[in-house]
This record gives sequence, structure tokens and C-alpha cells, in this order.
Amino acid sequence: MRYPLWRVTVFIAAALWPLLWLYQAWADVLGPDPGKVLVDRLGLGTLVLLLVTLSMTPLQKLTGWAGWIAVRRQLGLWCFAYVVLHLSGYTAFILGFDWSQLGVELRKRPYIIVGMLGFLCLLALALTSNRYSQRRLGSRWKKLHRLVFVVLGLGLLHMLWIVRADLKEWAVYASIGVLLSVLRLPPVNRRIPRLTAKKSSSARKA
Repeated sequence: MRYPLWRVTVFIAAALWPLLWLYQAWADVLGPDPGKVLVDRLGLGTLVLLLVTLSMTPLQKLTGWAGWIAVRRQLGLWCFAYVVLHLSGYTAFILGFDWSQLGVELRKRPYIIVGMLGFLCLLALALTSNRYSQRRLGSRWKKLHRLVFVVLGLGLLHMLWIVRADLKEWAVYASIGVLLSVLRLPPVNRRIPRLTAKKSSSARKA
């Protein structure tokens, strides 16, 4: 396995935040409604991890370091783990495991439907992230995994619907998401290696 220390560092960093938030809930420092705070933080953590995952390919092309790609799959699976925890927290702390309230919640908060669509897309990506699926699906695998940009759009819409009163933070994440999406457009994507090559050529001349 290449870059073992780097992989372990990423694993610890991703696992640390939910453990920290659970400790804060146990220590009673998350305010009067710690369950809701946990749900909100796990949802935001999912979006952050999604953006970090999408940044791995541009970073690899800009720097030439393969370590970014080495942890891309792990980050994607952590993104899925966070959304599972987010959904579990919603079921436990918001619904109280009372499924009869789900219909009421959907009528009051239709953004939940958007979030569920994003979860289903992430589920499909997580289930097919292994090498067996890559071999089995062939060229269709890359097409399927372009769903990640659909997930990004759904995640940003989900967040926008929730934080309508304060759009500053949302605008930051949306701007990063747009930038990462633009970097993956073929005309832009083709220019990234050229920028790296120019830097290498200049270094050799110096």
C-alpha cells in the first residue's frame, strides 16, 4: 500500500470530528439541543468532505503528487459515513424513531427529500467504489461516478434551504463547489497538466 502514513493521517483526521462532537454532547457543551447540533454538524461535515474529495484530482494535477489520489476513495467513503451518521442522528434526535412523524416533517421541511436524493446517490457511489465494480462496469463506471456532481448540487440546495436567513457561509461552500466543478470541465481540465508542465520546465531551465 502506497503512502501508508498519509492514509492513516487522513483516517484519523476524518474519524476525530464525530468523536469530538460526541464528547462535547456528553460533556453538555452543545447547548440546550445537542442532538440537533450533532445532526447539523454531521450534515455540514458531509458537504465539507465531499468538497475535499472533489479537490483531490485538481490537486494531483496541479502538484503532480499521487498521494492526493491515494486517499480519494477513502475520503469518499468517509463522506458516505458522515451522511449515514447524519441520517441516523436525524432519525434518533429529530424523529425520535417515530416514523409516523416523517410525513409531517416532509410537508414542513421538503428539503429533507432533497437530502434523501443526495443520500441515495452517495449510496450508489459507495457501493460501486471498489475495484470489482470498476472492472464490472467498465466505461460506465466513470459515467456513474459523475453523480458526485449531482450530489454536490443536491447538498448545496439542501443546505441553502436550511440556512436561508444567513447565506454568507453557504456562499463560501457554493463558490468552492462551483470552482471545483469548473476545474473538471474538459477544456479547463486539459489545461491543468500544461500548467504543471510549464512549472517543471521552468525549474529545469533554472
